[in-house]
Amino acid sequence: MNGQHSTVYPNTPARLLAEGQPISAAVADQAVEWLTLLMSGATSAQEQLAWQTWRAASPEHERAWRHIEAMTGRLKALPAKSAYQTLSPYARQTAQASRRTLLRSLFWGGLLAGSGLLASRTNTWQEQLAEHRTGTGEQRRVTLSDGTRVTLNTATALDLQFDAQTRLLHLRAGEIMVVTAAAQGLQPVDPRPLEVQTAQGRIRALGTRFSVRQNDGHTQVAVQESAVQLHPIRSDRVQVLLAGQRTGFSRTHIDPLRPLHEADLAWTRGQIIADDMPLGEFIAELDRYRPGVLRCDPHVAGLRLSGVFPVHDSDRILATLPSVLPVQVRTRSRYWVLIEQAG
Repeated sequence: MNGQHSTVYPNTPARLLAEGQPISAAVADQAVEWLTLLMSGATSAQEQLAWQTWRAASPEHERAWRHIEAMTGRLKALPAKSAYQTLSPYARQTAQASRRTLLRSLFWGGLLAGSGLLASRTNTWQEQLAEHRTGTGEQRRVTLSDGTRVTLNTATALDLQFDAQTRLLHLRAGEIMVVTAAAQGLQPVDPRPLEVQTAQGRIRALGTRFSVRQNDGHTQVAVQESAVQLHPIRSDRVQVLLAGQRTGFSRTHIDPLRPLHEADLAWTRGQIIADDMPLGEFIAELDRYRPGVLRCDPHVAGLRLSGVFPVHDSDRILATLPSVLPVQVRTRSRYWVLIEQAG
């Protein structure tokens, strides 16, 4: 239970090049989270100190913050109210978007592009303007015009393209569960093919219930009922995935098929199921549902954890971790939590 090993984290994010040196998308996200907090106008002295500590923790952090400031050329210091006033014209342009999403868009996209600092998150604005969106920790179910039910998981962006020939669900970010009208027994059956498009390829439904998750450079698919057909964008290979199977694919490659586990679809019930899961992977999964920065120290990332955890009560989950693992939960602010070795 207490054994440790190095953990390889999936979905390694893209990197920015700034001042000739890289900034990981994870650090860029942290900078955005800090600016979001500071712009709230309600930061405590402890949070201000934590922000300064984060900046001083590494040169990469400081570079990321300088680029946040460089977005307008005026965000050189606090107070937070001044930062908010500087960015408020942009915020008004996208009243439907969260402040955090907007700042990520500015960091990765529009304003930095002119400085040669454009990240590879080229779909950021498309995600922000998607027809159906969920925020961090939010889940939502929508019923489409053909009767198909789609459940959107946390931080998901989905566009629809229905015409006379096809029904296309364009998953730009996040994760969805699709239950076709045919799988619900609805009549008459729509003859148009139903497909999900991701950055890596297409998934065609064959009268089914299935989930699709869009990761950086990779799509994951799990089939609960019937079957789907996978087709990577840059491959001639077509793979049929049957009920009880799951796999992933890139633009050129389809992974080996694996059996579907209960944990794969636990999110549809608002749960994370950990079965001897490395703590680092568990925290990365929980982080999807929690606003702010949640990180796991590499020294404890290999500890193993089992249990069923409600995704909408992350505070309670974090509070119980020290009772089952030799870790401590350090809370620098309500938006910055670090899991590290006890003692």
